Amino acid sequence: MVEDRSVTFDDCWNRIGVRGDSSCERLVEYVRCLNCPVFEAAAAKLLERPIPLVDLSLRDADNPALRQRRDPQGASESFLIFRIGGEWLALPTTVFKRIVQTRPIHTLPHRQHRAVLGVVNVQGDLLVCLSLAHLLGFEADTIAGDDKARHDLPRLLVVSRAEEHAVFPVDQVDGVHRIAVSTFCPPPATLSQAAAAHTRAVAPWRGMTVGLLDADALFDTLNRSLG
Repeated sequence: MVEDRSVTFDDCWNRIGVRGDSSCERLVEYVRCLNCPVFEAAAAKLLERPIPLVDLSLRDADNPALRQRRDPQGASESFLIFRIGGEWLALPTTVFKRIVQTRPIHTLPHRQHRAVLGVVNVQGDLLVCLSLAHLLGFEADTIAGDDKARHDLPRLLVVSRAEEHAVFPVDQVDGVHRIAVSTFCPPPATLSQAAAAHTRAVAPWRGMTVGLLDADALFDTLNRSLG
């Protein structure tokens, strides 16, 4: 799922490819770097990186976010709220690196996990693109067509944790909001097992309910999806 900076390859597309000075002799045959086997090999190498170890020694008492949730002084937390299909979800703003317009997702053969959609080029970096809908166990296309047409403004969200980076597509981004910790409620029993495992709480928002995702649990699953 994730780009690991310890995986190195020659990003020639930024130097002599279409993003560089276009001097690469392969362009005569392949026209675009995306069609070149060198680009495909680099993407495959990215996905072959070893899965990083996760420190399971941390306890709730050492987690500032959990301490803040127990703060009786009206604490709130900052989230980026977005929609996938009919589901409104949120992640802490600290995990987001950028929001970019949609662009081609280049599929790769022999990927066993259906959540791995492929790789995308974001400012010259190859990042693995994943489907949160598949990871969380719901269908992305759950809105009636007319309503979907009116409100969809798809984007790609780039997230990171330490040296791990990934991208996932969403149908709509509402923006950054602060949500009062006092409004957090346990996830409902009706959630799928996958969704419940990645949802730390739900909260009321604009007459709806938004699922507040657990960023660490999500990154751990994203890593395992490439195993």
